[in-house]
Amino acid sequence: MKLGRGEVLGLVFVVASFLLAIALYSRLPDPVPTHWNTSLKANGWTPKPWGALLPAIILAVSWVLFLVLPRISPRGFRFEGFGRTWQIIEAAILGALFLVTSVSLLAAAGARIPVDRLIAAAIGLLLMILGNFMGKLTRNFFVGIRTPWTIASEEVWLRTHQLGGKLFVLAGALLLIAGLAGFGLVAAFLAIGAAAIVSVVYSYVLYRKIEGFREHAGS
Repeated sequence: MKLGRGEVLGLVFVVASFLLAIALYSRLPDPVPTHWNTSLKANGWTPKPWGALLPAIILAVSWVLFLVLPRISPRGFRFEGFGRTWQIIEAAILGALFLVTSVSLLAAAGARIPVDRLIAAAIGLLLMILGNFMGKLTRNFFVGIRTPWTIASEEVWLRTHQLGGKLFVLAGALLLIAGLAGFGLVAAFLAIGAAAIVSVVYSYVLYRKIEGFREHAGS
């Protein structure tokens, strides 16, 4: 089975995450912090060895999922139409997960790094990348703004992703700035939620408008 560039890069991130966990294992506390609240403060812990390896395992499972999804997509909704974009999305998401994994493990091992700023900035940058490529996604069941109305109409899918892409780039930029500046993240996460809600509502309104026009034209 031939791997694409995104899959190869993702595999590099997986291997690197396991190597980092092994390298830091002796310096990690027991239990290891593995869950954080909205302020990115640890509020959940997992005993070793699972606590040390869990982030890398999650990354590995995510890599396998990215590998499988294009191969199980039903006919008529294949990934071939946005294969290159899919590779970029895969590399971006797995790269962000690797950064979050690395920052979390290093902080747990005692490194003095601004965990909240780095993770927030990484998520913000990821959203900007994803938003930039949303308009290139064709209809499918696994990635994008998947509502009953975008799945039912190619035009609704395209126009919803054109708008949603701009909104997610804006939300990502807000989160990136908030993270680097050390501001509160609540407003930035609200912006992300607003981008998602507006996109869903827009897909419904647009679908009703298009279908209403077709019904009127056919009568």
